[in-house]
Amino acid sequence: MATPVCRCHHYITASPSSSSSSSFLPFSPLPRPGAVHYEFSKHSSSSSSRSSRRRIPPFLRNGSIRAFSGSSDAASPSPGWDFFKPVRGAPSPLLSDIIWPSAGAFAAMAVLGKLDQILATKGVFVTIAPLGAVSAVLFATPGSPAAQKYNMFVSQIGCSAIGVLAFTILGPGWLARSTALAASLAFMIYTRSIHPPAASLPLLFIDGPKLQGLSFWYAFFPGAAGCLILCLIQEIVCYLKENFKF
Repeated sequence: MATPVCRCHHYITASPSSSSSSSFLPFSPLPRPGAVHYEFSKHSSSSSSRSSRRRIPPFLRNGSIRAFSGSSDAASPSPGWDFFKPVRGAPSPLLSDIIWPSAGAFAAMAVLGKLDQILATKGVFVTIAPLGAVSAVLFATPGSPAAQKYNMFVSQIGCSAIGVLAFTILGPGWLARSTALAASLAFMIYTRSIHPPAASLPLLFIDGPKLQGLSFWYAFFPGAAGCLILCLIQEIVCYLKENFKF
């Protein structure tokens, strides 16, 4: 016959300065001042104790207890605001780490602008907004996954082709844009080629009459062709950052 379990709840009032109440607690007192109420549950059998431990919520398993305090500290700012502040302890960047990427971005847009002047007679251009985001990734964070050459070229070509296909089947409008963006994300996740600037290429094609005349050539130009030029400039920027620090 199973032994009945008697559950009783004890409410213990403890303060961080109280040594008697914290001597038997399996955790250290909370640093916040004020009266804190802890709730425990005792069971008469060992089997029920084991089952109750299995049902303990995750926030109690690591030794912490949910506290309810009526002190003025309840109005303290949430730690979530730390996400809007710079990383604490991070070293300040060198002046060269600011100058060389900025100079690389200037050179990239200058070269692309010069190519636009040369290709103006043919009615095409190279400078598109996504290449500005690619410049930021390549020059400012060259070691990030988004700056990897595989990620960049596979996503640029694939997402551009998806944009052309969505426009060909669905025509212009919100349905083509939403379908193309969803398919582009699925393509990048499947091929493990996450490159955020490439997600804007399908939208640019669907809403850009000047680019729609390129048809499937849009998969290679201007996105992939522009990235090739940016990669060459990135090599120069990385060399200058490594060898000319100030």
